[in-house]
Amino acid sequence: MTQTLSIDSNERLQLSPLTVPSRLLLGPGPSNAHPAVLQAMNTPPVGHLDPAFLVLMDEIQSLLRYVWQTKNQWTIAVSGTGSAAMEGAIANVTEPGDVVLVGVAGYFGNRLVDMASRYGADVRTITKPWGQVFSLDELRTALETHRPAILALVHAETSTGARQPLEGVGDLCREFGTLLLVDTVTSLGGAPFLLDAWGVDIAYSCSQKGLGCPPGASPLTLGSRAVEKLQRRSTKVANWYLDMTLLSKYWGEERTYHHTAPINLYYALREALRLLAQEGIENSWQRHQKNVEYLWQRLEDLGLSLHVEKQFRLPTLTTVRIPEGVDGKAVARQLLNEHNIEVGGGLGELAGQVWRIGLMGFNSRKESVDRLLEALQQVLHKG
Repeated sequence: MTQTLSIDSNERLQLSPLTVPSRLLLGPGPSNAHPAVLQAMNTPPVGHLDPAFLVLMDEIQSLLRYVWQTKNQWTIAVSGTGSAAMEGAIANVTEPGDVVLVGVAGYFGNRLVDMASRYGADVRTITKPWGQVFSLDELRTALETHRPAILALVHAETSTGARQPLEGVGDLCREFGTLLLVDTVTSLGGAPFLLDAWGVDIAYSCSQKGLGCPPGASPLTLGSRAVEKLQRRSTKVANWYLDMTLLSKYWGEERTYHHTAPINLYYALREALRLLAQEGIENSWQRHQKNVEYLWQRLEDLGLSLHVEKQFRLPTLTTVRIPEGVDGKAVARQLLNEHNIEVGGGLGELAGQVWRIGLMGFNSRKESVDRLLEALQQVLHKG
């Protein structure tokens, strides 16, 4: 007897093939990818254990070491967005009861606090107003007070546009037997970062900002001191998917299956890193700095003020104070709807107070600035 199945077709949409607007993405991320990166992503996939794909994984590892300026063997791209790499950094080196000291001067410092607490850490914080940075003296005092196993700092605070100086922090951490964990989500590829020279033990980033790649394949690196702590754990890493003792066997010589990697996103990341290496990392840093200084000058010529003190501003992301009496959300909405340009609004304590303008990766070009400022002048004048 044939059974008749009852099919619910309420959600059965009859759609046209996908079309999306062509936007200039000048917010806090994602940024527009280079056309060659998008082309690479459209290459037919192979298996995640195919010999050709394993070669590509090795290339990604080498190029990530170059971009970070590190020799760390345990350098991979996590199958996930930057938040997954952030969680991987915390999960692998944090055990229940570990004192984790987090420098909070923005939204993503608070996210580190939240994540570390979920892994049972004894989380302590030092704070600064959003847009400011910590001095070496302030960090020394905090390390003396809390004696943490881990100090977590955000190098590039995406919510404020501030760049935390790191010179000397690694030496300070070694003096106290502390691991230094650093968020480089909005700096990698666009702002100077010397991981080994600065004594950074754990770092993570994303693909969709300074690397100029779509989101979903996110860099994570552990230095020798971090690996030693991981291998001394008395408990398993609480996050199976992000456990580096397992992932290292997939990315290392064993090539042990762990999960199905997002093949095409790794194609894109490999191509983005190839382009960055072709340009030269120091040239990319200089390009980002030159273009952001042009942006700052154009904004100031328009009568706008910038939130972060100049010496601590990021070359990848700028926070612009919204003028008194201007509806910041309405301006951003007009830029998007009338000019196809995306800028970001403020987060947390800066909500409604700033616009966040990103000049990252492929988008860090003079013509991006000119197009934005022309549109911004029209919108502000109209308002």
